[in-house]
Amino acid sequence: MKDFKGRTAFVTGGASGIGLGMARAFGRAGMNVVIADIDTIAAKAAVEGLAAEQIKAVAVLVDVTDRASVESAALDAVAAFGKIHVVCNNAGIGVGGLIGGVKERDWDWLIDVNLKGVVYGTETFVPLIRSHGEGGHIVNTASLAGMFTAPGMEAYSATKFAVVAMSEGWAMQLGPQNIGVSVLCPGLVSTRIYDGARTRQDKYGGKVESDAGKAMFQAGIDPDIVGARVLEGVKAGELYIISHPNFRSIVERRLDAIRAAFDAADRSEVLKQVKVWPPTGEAARNN
Repeated sequence: MKDFKGRTAFVTGGASGIGLGMARAFGRAGMNVVIADIDTIAAKAAVEGLAAEQIKAVAVLVDVTDRASVESAALDAVAAFGKIHVVCNNAGIGVGGLIGGVKERDWDWLIDVNLKGVVYGTETFVPLIRSHGEGGHIVNTASLAGMFTAPGMEAYSATKFAVVAMSEGWAMQLGPQNIGVSVLCPGLVSTRIYDGARTRQDKYGGKVESDAGKAMFQAGIDPDIVGARVLEGVKAGELYIISHPNFRSIVERRLDAIRAAFDAADRSEVLKQVKVWPPTGEAARNN
């Protein structure tokens, strides 16, 4: 996608952090912006801040764990600006813990926000983008934790690996329809994800204020830089938008381990019993 002026971006979790950074970047590129967030007070404040920069923006309430709420927010966005071109499925939360240490309601909260929220956003907006025929772009916020994991991060990483996988498949589905797909994989960014439970719904345990991890996240990079990087990546049609190149060696260690596993499979005496291999997914797709 190259033409942004006068078009509209819809950003979930847009009231703060990376979401607000993306909203600001797209707004500065000439887009109208819809700040979709569960925190209506913060969303209105974000809109006021954008207005001070001459960026046209509106705030809409959305709970990304509820498909009906996402659909209602989409209708509000269309009512405000007519057509939606860029959708940033950005709302996300972080929960970690060792085996048996992640509560069931936290598993549900993680999956419903980080994974299903991306599904609901994509399934709701893709038909709307198709309908106006002007093309568009989907940006799904995953994480570098969607490319590697560490002890205690498995629950969070599981949702982010899923977002990477969905984005890869959707990019192949939607590309021929003039709808691009990117997956944002950031490292540490200066956001309030450490205090995500401040807006947690009652069905997942209710609101809790916390400063745990605050110092670590304050050391992260500026979310406005990440937002500008997303704009850059969308313009270039990048599938994977990386904001932290210093993580290259960590991700490459995982890739090296996967390559080593394929090498072991090539050497396997057991696998030499296979006379004819079934086609790979790539071959089947090409046929």
